[in-house]
Amino acid sequence: MILKDRYIRAVGVALCSALTIGGIGGIGGIGGCASTTKPGTVGVERQQALLVSSAQIDQAAAQSYRKIIADASRKGLLDRNAQQVARVREVARRLIAQTGTFRPDAPRWKWEVHVLTSKELNAWCMPGGKIAVYSGLLEKLQVTDDELAAVMGHEIAHALREHGREQASEQLATAAAISIAAAVLGAPSGSVDLAALVADVTISKPNSRTHETEADRIGVELAARAGYDPYGAVTVWQKMARVGGSEPPQILSTHPSSASRIADLKVYAARVEPLYRQASKR
Repeated sequence: MILKDRYIRAVGVALCSALTIGGIGGIGGIGGCASTTKPGTVGVERQQALLVSSAQIDQAAAQSYRKIIADASRKGLLDRNAQQVARVREVARRLIAQTGTFRPDAPRWKWEVHVLTSKELNAWCMPGGKIAVYSGLLEKLQVTDDELAAVMGHEIAHALREHGREQASEQLATAAAISIAAAVLGAPSGSVDLAALVADVTISKPNSRTHETEADRIGVELAARAGYDPYGAVTVWQKMARVGGSEPPQILSTHPSSASRIADLKVYAARVEPLYRQASKR
């Protein structure tokens, strides 16, 4: 993960330099180097190299989400428990109302929230605000509302920071570099495709430590501003780390838990606790 973070930083610096020299930074929302969110109280602010437009990513995400939702509906696995759906959507409503702290446009996104019946302990938010929470997270982990807000806030933060768009840009840059190298070396196109595939699975997946840390910190602030105890982020990841034995929860395959991560969450939960106290008085 450390090597991956170094790779991402190196690619970001190179792309930002190229975009600046080329004079195309930020034109049409396609090429640019800027932080996609405001820093908030937690202070997340990092230059992101973005070669793919938000519109392209959001359109692809919406298409994928529709397919997933339609498939779940066809199998009778969509929003089966009305109480669970109401609970998840209420937490989402409160969190979404606070997204303007980081992005003024986010509250106006076409948000969608569904509960999928599955034993997996998982949840995610696609670009553009397409959310799914798995019933296993609610039933097996017995999350409190504070803990549910922590998980959902974390996933929403990935969408706010456009980490999916950033990863797509990294893949595009990697594929371009491989194509150039192959042309110079005279390598056959087949080997280029394989290399691109390897780069995809080893570099862009799972989320980097940088992305996870950003989502953790923004997530606790969203939760606190929405009136949820930010320390729920600490307890829910502790729960995640304890369950599963040799087969950890699916969410941990892309959201690795560690002592250092929990320690960081404690620091930022303390930082945003005044926001929680203030929100709780409303």
